[in-house]
Amino acid sequence: MPVQIAGLDLYVNHPVIALGSSEWIPASLELGGRVAAACETHLVVRVQPQTSLVRVRIFHADPESVAGPGLGFTTVFSGPLLLPDGRLIVGDIMGQSRFTTSLLGPGLHRARVDVDDAVGHAHAVDITVARDS
Repeated sequence: MPVQIAGLDLYVNHPVIALGSSEWIPASLELGGRVAAACETHLVVRVQPQTSLVRVRIFHADPESVAGPGLGFTTVFSGPLLLPDGRLIVGDIMGQSRFTTSLLGPGLHRARVDVDDAVGHAHAVDITVARDS
């Protein structure tokens, strides 16, 4: 059963939030017309800018118990995420606001990102992370 380990409200000026390792986001990671895009260490997600706060919840789960998305949410990413120092950073793409949490240690983690609007701009983002076994 996933356990919520953090919750935050982000005000963003740009319609993209980023999550992943504490390293720089690769310049090659572009969202384009998609809702989410990922590389080995980062993920970017389209969100609603300026008009309201974006609610972000972070969950931790055992690898065997990572359930599906919550009611009204759609999974936009499910896969491995490399966190070399074990820290997960979430923030606006411009770097003006960010949140850091330490997970179970450095290495590969299994991540799933769910959003409340997979067509337009999300107002809520759920991140579930499990240590890859």
